[in-house]
Amino acid sequence: MRKTATLTISLLATALLATGCGSEKKDDSPVKTSKASPSTSAGSEAKGSSLGKKGVPHQVAFEVGGAGAAQVMWNGNSHHFEQVTLPWTKTETVQLEGAELKVGVTVSVVPGSVRGPDGMLKPAPCTIKVDGKRVADNQDGKSPKLCQYKLKD
Repeated sequence: MRKTATLTISLLATALLATGCGSEKKDDSPVKTSKASPSTSAGSEAKGSSLGKKGVPHQVAFEVGGAGAAQVMWNGNSHHFEQVTLPWTKTETVQLEGAELKVGVTVSVVPGSVRGPDGMLKPAPCTIKVDGKRVADNQDGKSPKLCQYKLKD
């Protein structure tokens, strides 16, 4: 009797697997999928969204003032961290694309420390210019905050 029950369960499991239990669903639902070409589908997805779109290129200049050497971290097209000789300037072309067109992207520079007139360390002065216009600074090093700006098209 035990052999018959085991054999029956094995046959049922095999039959279920053979009939497609757990396999891809057949198209018997009322929802029909589009068989449009890839270029048509991609174009329709991009309508009304910023997928694949690019914004205007912007010249972003990061500047750190002072004298001597300092560690500087900046974020434009990517993140950078390096030892530089002051005064220092780095210019990058930043072009927003995709979702960045709606939400923007933050560009920033974290200046290292320099000696102030009193001999104490203070943040080096920093500025960010976008297309030649000053958009952020740390009040000539008086503010301990980094220089940052939300770039939007």
